[in-house]
Amino acid sequence: MTDRRVHLDDLGAWLIKGNADRADLAGRLARDPRVTGWCVRPGYRARLMRAGQPVVLWASGSRGRIAYGVWGVGLVAAAAVPGEPGAAWTVPLDLTVLDEAHRVPRESFRGDTRLAGAEVLRQPQGANPSFLTVAEFAALREHLPPR
Repeated sequence: MTDRRVHLDDLGAWLIKGNADRADLAGRLARDPRVTGWCVRPGYRARLMRAGQPVVLWASGSRGRIAYGVWGVGLVAAAAVPGEPGAAWTVPLDLTVLDEAHRVPRESFRGDTRLAGAEVLRQPQGANPSFLTVAEFAALREHLPPR
């Protein structure tokens, strides 16, 4: 079995998920495409998050209603902040949602053999944060508009 732990030497980007079935994700991000923070599960992954690390926003939910997949790319702005005991932590972000034409649909992501094994596809119900390896993030960048 392969090691599923995140190692900083192979961390390409953190991946945070938002479920459009649980909240009006599309509406919220249309009103304000800047994302300054997101909830993450307390644990070793949240403790590894540091300012300057790349982060990817993945929209998920029931297929067919909205084009799910990569909706934004940015940076972790600071270390994750613990919440109340037993509550989620918050990670400060500097992330902007991509225009719809530049988002990477789930089908394109899955269709790229370099991305097909990404944790977000293997374990879609996993808690935030998920991650992309260095190689996976390099492959994703080929699908994104130039910076």
